Amino acid sequence: MDWDKLRIFHAVAEAGSFTHAGEVLNLSQSAVSRQISALEESLRVPLFHRHARGLILTEQGEMLYRTAHEVFIKLSTAEATLTESRERPRGPLKVTTTVAFGSTWLAPRMHSFLDLYPEIQMHLILDDRELDLSMRQADVAIRLSPPRQPDLIQRHLLTVHMHAYASPVYLKKRGLPNKPEDLDKHRLLVYGQDTRPPFPDANWLLRAGASDNRLRQPVLTVNNVYAIMQALAAGAGIGALPEFMVPDNSDLVRILPDLEGPRIDAYFVYPEELRGTHRVEVFRDFLLRQVAQSKF
Repeated sequence: MDWDKLRIFHAVAEAGSFTHAGEVLNLSQSAVSRQISALEESLRVPLFHRHARGLILTEQGEMLYRTAHEVFIKLSTAEATLTESRERPRGPLKVTTTVAFGSTWLAPRMHSFLDLYPEIQMHLILDDRELDLSMRQADVAIRLSPPRQPDLIQRHLLTVHMHAYASPVYLKKRGLPNKPEDLDKHRLLVYGQDTRPPFPDANWLLRAGASDNRLRQPVLTVNNVYAIMQALAAGAGIGALPEFMVPDNSDLVRILPDLEGPRIDAYFVYPEELRGTHRVEVFRDFLLRQVAQSKF
């Protein structure tokens, strides 16, 4: 098989259309289409079902795509290994984590890492969804729950807890709750259930100390923990935040000190094929040092 045609086939299978693949490859739609037709002709099998809404792989196309994808991952890993210096790690490193953790804890520390390793090009992808590391949507992930994929290497990074917070503006207006049962009379902000939260039991405040074990009704749900913090700071109500989001100089007030939410275990996660990659190792060690210096 012609390598260029196989590369174009892989891009089309990933993109789902000739047009989108052409944008990725910097080729015209017609050029991409001709290459796929030539590959199908040389193999004497159809690789795609063509219809008005796009392209769907045939059974033979699925088989070729799985093989091609494995080859491209191995080539990418080999390239990274060959170009990386053991003495001076270099090259791109794509890291994904949640919006809250990435915005409030990780991003402010990145300047220190870049000072230590200026030849590593960092790419932070902040997304509360879990990107697929096996598909190389990212190289490593920091996840706030145990990884569900069995083929990933994981290292426990840190453990934090959730606490209840409110702003001085809100507490001056509505009063300070003295016991968990008092939350029945307050305005609560939670993550909600519209999307999967970035860590387990994110809405625990709705039942904490509630009478008759009933869930309280929140006044606001926001499917982004960083946005919850902003709303709390503006005086919207009482909400739960991981302690890494609230620095010592924050105006937010921790209420009900004896009330503690679920434990959050964060993990440093990466695929097996990146084991021993120097960029991954130095970033992991940097995070462990930063965790050791943090107050959790």
